[in-house]
Amino acid sequence: MVALFYPKKNMKTQIPYSILELATVAENTTIQDTFANSLDLAQQAEKMGYHRFWLAEHHNMKSIASSATSVLIGHIAGGTEKIRVGSGGIMLPNHSPLIVAEQFGTLGNLYPNRIDLGLGRAPGTDQETAQAIRSDRMTAVYQFPDEVSRIQNFFTSSYRGKVRSYVSEGVHVPLYILGSSTDSAYVAAKKGLPYVFASHFAPAQLKEALNIYRQNFKPSAYLKTPYTMAGIGVIAAETNEMADTLSSSMYQMILGVLTGNIDYVKAPSVITPEMRDVINHPKVQQMTHYSFIGDKATVKSRTKQFLEDTKVDELIAVSHIYDHQDRVASYRIFSEIMQEL
Repeated sequence: MVALFYPKKNMKTQIPYSILELATVAENTTIQDTFANSLDLAQQAEKMGYHRFWLAEHHNMKSIASSATSVLIGHIAGGTEKIRVGSGGIMLPNHSPLIVAEQFGTLGNLYPNRIDLGLGRAPGTDQETAQAIRSDRMTAVYQFPDEVSRIQNFFTSSYRGKVRSYVSEGVHVPLYILGSSTDSAYVAAKKGLPYVFASHFAPAQLKEALNIYRQNFKPSAYLKTPYTMAGIGVIAAETNEMADTLSSSMYQMILGVLTGNIDYVKAPSVITPEMRDVINHPKVQQMTHYSFIGDKATVKSRTKQFLEDTKVDELIAVSHIYDHQDRVASYRIFSEIMQEL
């Protein structure tokens, strides 16, 4: 078995910090523009000291272009030099474990020691689309722990099953278990794999899930001690007022998700009383509980408090911002924050 890549803390950064990219499609732009912006962001993030650049998996959403996740990972890895690139995540019940192993084994051969495989069990879409992706998906959901084991076998150099993934055998592609509830915490703990919680949109069970994972963790050939990552939303700007305006695009996006009226990411606008009502809605407040919006001092304070409260080993940030340069600037501010903490 191949040992897990475990990031080392250094003198500059207290913990590693990473990016989760959904390849969101802004209004009046093309999907080609979106992919070019994703690559540019990854290249800039590499220079800023970000540890990973992960791509999500979503389907049937006009505002999100990260559908063919493994293809995008190859695009990003091919245009960067050292930043780790991976999936945040591959929604395993949508796929055959063999195909996932072959895809990521191929990526691992093309970009040695730079590819991560994050695995989740959510559909990444609506139920009708999930059914169109894989008709036996619900069976695969219940078999998630076994499906993870099958992938592990395909990456093992000593595996000699009748069905093999030759391109992945012995290839160094670390596995991560993703979750937004407590279920996956048990899976990650039992298998001795690192655990990533989607607190950037589903914060309710974050602390409970982290406790379950840490208390039940069993050392493995991949990982000797628990390793946790947590997602946060970040919209940072020069002033609180600027960040507040930029956040209006995110809130419009969230409103579209909650109402089933998903649209392209809208240009920012002044927060009106009507938009303030949306922001203050209990469902929106719950989803954005760990979205840190403001100037450098504000985001730094909230990030520091989050780290103290959760004791996670790594942060992975996501920013839903309309303009590409504004988004790059936000990630630059966040990088400065992480280097100062």
